[in-house]
Amino acid sequence: MSALARTEEILSLAKSRTPGDRERLLLAVVDLCDVAESGQIMSAPAVQDLLNSIFMSLVVEAERDIRKRLAEKLAGVDWAPIALINVLALDDIEIARPIIAASPILQDHDLIRLLIEATVEHQIEVARRPGLGAPVVAAILRQAEPAVLTALSGNTQTALGPDDMALLVKASRRVAALRSPLTRRAELTEDLAQELYAWVGQALRQALTLRFRLDTEALDAALGQAVGDAHAGAIVENGDAIVWQKDDEREEMEKRLISKLVAAGQLRPGYLLRALREGKLSLFVGVLSTLGDFPLDMLRQAMDSEQPEHLALACAAVSIDRSAFPTILELVRDLNDNRPGGGPEGARRALAAFGPFAPDLAAAAFRQTMSSRPA
Repeated sequence: MSALARTEEILSLAKSRTPGDRERLLLAVVDLCDVAESGQIMSAPAVQDLLNSIFMSLVVEAERDIRKRLAEKLAGVDWAPIALINVLALDDIEIARPIIAASPILQDHDLIRLLIEATVEHQIEVARRPGLGAPVVAAILRQAEPAVLTALSGNTQTALGPDDMALLVKASRRVAALRSPLTRRAELTEDLAQELYAWVGQALRQALTLRFRLDTEALDAALGQAVGDAHAGAIVENGDAIVWQKDDEREEMEKRLISKLVAAGQLRPGYLLRALREGKLSLFVGVLSTLGDFPLDMLRQAMDSEQPEHLALACAAVSIDRSAFPTILELVRDLNDNRPGGGPEGARRALAAFGPFAPDLAAAAFRQTMSSRPA
């Protein structure tokens, strides 16, 4: 059927108010998106008036799979009604994803509204969209949501200015997931690389050294001096200043936080990933210890071993999803001098710890394995 005949069918169906015809009408519009000459016809004033008058009610009433098909078809066209595109962009993330990623209808102000009103998943898709404008980048940096910042830092099809890069490097002190993509950004300067050097693991330090020919002896000496001055303390940001906090003070604060989360019924496995993304390895260990009722020393031994499957067993024991473990392992390695070791092959082996068996069996296997290891 030609685009013109299909359009006539659409106009005919639009006169009907029966539920079946309304669904057929929406499907006919979806199919028309595939017709080569449909763009010109769909831009015609009469058809645009029709779309604007009935599309919204049709989409609201449509089944999820039809809305998903419609979003996929409309993602790349420039004739779709603006209101419809914005509604689809706020729909369930699986429906919204192609619209947010590619729709030419969405402008900077539409994307900023998504950053303010939509879920974190929607915000991540905004940050991944190619060619983001400066106002959208600025809005992402103002909100400073770790997962969204990480998506932006990995979006190499969006140019970042010097101030943007400086803010992201500063944020990498607390958001470990930023560090790896930032080392690969073309906009990274030598000065920012030296700052980033202080926060990354050994593998990323080597990458920075090769790229910028950094004076590693001077940088390592400066870092060693800083650690010595702090008496083995930890860096904590206080506005634009940096103060030092001793280990026992930090651990006491983390214990109080964990106790509050337990009392409020809010200590869940998802908090493990949040702690790592904020660069808080000791908090990660404390949360994992509490959730799994594991001794701290046992967990530290697992993280310093050459076998990441030990850490995988502990994570499986607290119901961490198998798909999340590679990210957890990468973040732990970044924060723990590339330990646990084992490389890519060890990471692959570690996935076997996630079943098929119940979490309590993983917990028992973890305790038995670690208790049998020499201290």
